[in-house]
Amino acid sequence: MAVNGVCLTATSCSDSEMSAEIGPETARVTTLGRLEPGGKVNLERAVRADGRFGGHFVQGHVDGTGRVDALRTDGDSNWITVGIPSALEPFLILKGSVAVDGVSLTVARLGEASIDVMIIPFTWAHTTLSSLRVGDRVNLECDMVGKYVARSMALAARSGLTR
Repeated sequence: MAVNGVCLTATSCSDSEMSAEIGPETARVTTLGRLEPGGKVNLERAVRADGRFGGHFVQGHVDGTGRVDALRTDGDSNWITVGIPSALEPFLILKGSVAVDGVSLTVARLGEASIDVMIIPFTWAHTTLSSLRVGDRVNLECDMVGKYVARSMALAARSGLTR
């Protein structure tokens, strides 16, 4: 089960609750260590291998955290500007995919150290994104295919396979 975009193993389940354990590294590199009891979270079940797939691949392997720099309304939709760590910049492209607290979104604007995502009314109403405030930390997961391409290119350059 992904909780705010972090893949966790359910250690117990009932009709109304799920329990999971997190280790110190997960608490350090995600926002889960800052959750308060009773706080709302985004939950996402894993996709079955034989099921219908739509959207981008989200593994629940958070690449880093960003900071909400701005929120603004645009008609019925909402924009979120997220400051991103420089280590994630190579993995984000305009019109590419990013998961913010586990919500799969499209990068609508790419700045030097930030991205903008537009949230449609349904997503705004059915996720925790509507409760974000400027300064809040969010979990970020970049597109898996982009990470593989960037890694392959870096290894090829290091080994002299590119000219």
